[in-house]
Formats: sequence, structure tokens, C-alpha cells
Amino acid sequence: MATGSCNRPNLRTGVTLDHWERQPSEPADVAVELKEEEHKEKLEKKELTILDLTRQLRTLDKEKQNEIIKLQIEFNAKLARVQNKTTKSYPDTTVLPQNIYRRKLQHLQEEKNKEIEILRNTIKDLEQRLSSGPDSLLKRRRF
Repeated sequence: MATGSCNRPNLRTGVTLDHWERQPSEPADVAVELKEEEHKEKLEKKELTILDLTRQLRTLDKEKQNEIIKLQIEFNAKLARVQNKTTKSYPDTTVLPQNIYRRKLQHLQEEKNKEIEILRNTIKDLEQRLSSGPDSLLKRRRF
């Protein structure tokens, strides 16, 4: 048969040969084709479900990322506020021990200077007594 004769309708039935090729010849073939169609429909439904779920997953992922970014921004802002508060309150307390030591040092230096002055005065006094002569020492010994 020529290829052109396949597309010619049968004189008795009026149906082409291609039509018969598409038509199943046995009831088992019909059942198989029905199952294949059911499976294709189920597969398409599953694919649509998968696409929908992946879209939902992407949107949830974007929402979570946005929430994470928002929380990071809030955390950084709070951290900056706390760091500003600590830098304002701690310099006084960190300088305070240094001030205490400076004050103690100044006090000790003042006491040392006073003692040095007292000692210088006693030395001058003793030098004056010594220079005034031996008579003044003898007079004091007598008393």
C-alpha cells in the first residue's frame, strides 16, 4: 500500500486507516489506555502540586530571610545602644580608680613635702643652735 492510500477513507465504512490504528483492537488495550490516561492526569496533578509547594516554600523562605534581616537590624541597633550606654557610664568608673590613685599619690606627695619642710626647719634650727656657740648648748644641758 502506498502512503497516500492510508489517508483515503474506506469505501464501506468511510473511516481512514489511521483511524483504525488509533482505535484499540481489544478491551484490554482500552483498559491500559485508560490507566495510562489516569496516570498522566495524576502525574500532572502531582507536578502541579509540586510546583505549588515549591512556590510556597520559596515565599516562606523569603519571609524567613526578611525576618532574619529584620531581627539582625534590631539586634545591631540594640547592641549599638548598649555600647553607647556602656561607653557613657564606664569612662567615669574606669577613670575613677585612676583618679583615686592620683589623689592618693598627691596626698602622699603633700605629706612627704610637709615632712621634708619640717626636717629642713629642724636642720636650720639645729644649725643655728650650733652656730650660736657652745655656750647655748651648755646652758641647755644645765637645765
